[in-house]
Amino acid sequence: MTALQTRTDTEADERRRLAPYAVASGASRGRVVAEPEHPLRTAFQRDRDRIVHSRAFRRLEYKTQVFVHHEGDHYRNRLTHTLEGAQIARTIARALRLNEDLAEAIALAHDLGHPPFGHAGERVLARLLKDDGGFDHNRQTLRVVDLLEERYPGFRGLNLCYETREGILKHGARFPHPVVRPDRSGQTPLEAQAADRADEIAYTNHDLDDGLRSALLDAAQLDDVPLWREARRAALERCGAAAEPVLRAQTIVALVNRLVTDLVEATAARLDAAAPSDTDAVRTAPERLVRLSPASEKGLRELKEFLYRHLYYHPAVVAMTDQAERVLEELWHAVRAAPDRLPAQVQARFAEDGETRAIADYVAGMTDRFALAEHRRLTHGRGLD
Repeated sequence: MTALQTRTDTEADERRRLAPYAVASGASRGRVVAEPEHPLRTAFQRDRDRIVHSRAFRRLEYKTQVFVHHEGDHYRNRLTHTLEGAQIARTIARALRLNEDLAEAIALAHDLGHPPFGHAGERVLARLLKDDGGFDHNRQTLRVVDLLEERYPGFRGLNLCYETREGILKHGARFPHPVVRPDRSGQTPLEAQAADRADEIAYTNHDLDDGLRSALLDAAQLDDVPLWREARRAALERCGAAAEPVLRAQTIVALVNRLVTDLVEATAARLDAAAPSDTDAVRTAPERLVRLSPASEKGLRELKEFLYRHLYYHPAVVAMTDQAERVLEELWHAVRAAPDRLPAQVQARFAEDGETRAIADYVAGMTDRFALAEHRRLTHGRGLD
């Protein structure tokens, strides 16, 4: 027996190990531009690696989750959020005998198109581009991986597999996209559904953690939320008289564990009942199969409603969000007024992609700190306080 595990060995192992409704690497619908297979890595492993090595992935470190980067080094940013979501996606996929590599690739890529300053930046670009195709970070992510990354001589973008691109594109795309888009008329494969729910579980829990760490959230208020109260009780039983930071961390651990376990068990029961024979049966299912139990769906919804009331619309967060929106809008108008001051590679794309969309790609790709620097350079105006 040789020590070497080749791609064909891994694909054969997948066929033995994965559920019939999982997406096997060897059964991928392929790439936009055909490429030779790698001798060691499967198609979805290559997608994961291409995403991690992309410039857009590195830029996530300096893009806002909830707190703008200069507010503290211990708060999540888009990169740490992405890593936490990918870890949860792998756990879900493994437990359901899905393709972990595909679920991870989708989770790692899902925020590559997010503009600076989080959802505040997305709102600004959506408003400014409403008559030019609009803006949505999921659709922008597809532009990043299909067009904007420049790493290969034979094609633009990363040339990812159909299934990875399908999982990235949660909605249709109205703005120009010269690469053939995945069909989104039915359900996505289970790996994409798992990545989507992992994203939701990750951001809900780490936003709670960051909100408590920042003291914008009051733990006593959270005791009125049943799902939190249950997790807090579990943490107390486990930790006893531990220090408050430990107890808070263990409450988040209990909450993540509760939601992930429930999601896996409820989905497994649903899959056993529906018995989809293959990925096509998943795509034609009347509704998504990767879902929490009704009780946990209700509990998670209540927890998210709490976050909207007490964190996302907290006066301190709203004040910073308003400033971020002002900076990005002023930056947009400054760039539109003087496109000749843009980098040569951006101007070179005007003819092919259109000036407005090329500028939108450029602004959306900025990190928070680069957007602030460009705002100062072009407007000499006030940045963030």
